[in-house]
Amino acid sequence: MTVRPYDAVLCDIDGVLRHWPAADDIDTSHGLPAGTLAKVAFAPSRLHPAITGAITDEHWRSLVATDLAEVCGSTERAHAVVDDWSGLVPVVDHEVASLLRQARSVATVALVSNATTRLERDLVQQGLDDLADTVVNTSRVGHIKPDPRVYFLAAERVGTPVHRCLFIDDTTANVTAAHEVGMTALRYQKIDDLRGALAPLLGTASGTQHT
Repeated sequence: MTVRPYDAVLCDIDGVLRHWPAADDIDTSHGLPAGTLAKVAFAPSRLHPAITGAITDEHWRSLVATDLAEVCGSTERAHAVVDDWSGLVPVVDHEVASLLRQARSVATVALVSNATTRLERDLVQQGLDDLADTVVNTSRVGHIKPDPRVYFLAAERVGTPVHRCLFIDDTTANVTAAHEVGMTALRYQKIDDLRGALAPLLGTASGTQHT
């Protein structure tokens, strides 16, 4: 009888399961230098409250519009920029989704994301709401990766000891933190990384090594 290497798979969302288009075209279309929107929206002082749940996604976007008003020359123009940005749709990597569905047939799967309160709605709209057994959205729990509390909470949600969890993320700091709490951790860079990490679980040919 083959012994499973993990009982749960914990996977990041953005940068692994789906990929957001750059906002440079939005900047250009509104006469702004490329990178303007991203610089404002993802400034730590703006992003951190949104992904820890201190403010809603809607409030975050409203504040971004306020910050953009001066550089845009008007509040109306700033809101138009934010409206276009809010309409962006991430591209789902269906190969990753397929592998996670396969993993779910033999293990518990959780999606673990530093995200705003919009995440659950977006997952439904993209048909990803049934991909995992649970979703750990940091804006709902008040802590963000790489805080160890996120990893322990995720393990608790899937009912699995940390040493029996495989954690997958594209950010080095998040992967390091998962490893430090006792999880098997993979830094995702390409689909073969995930195939290799899941191979022992799915009983397929082994591939890329992980830590």
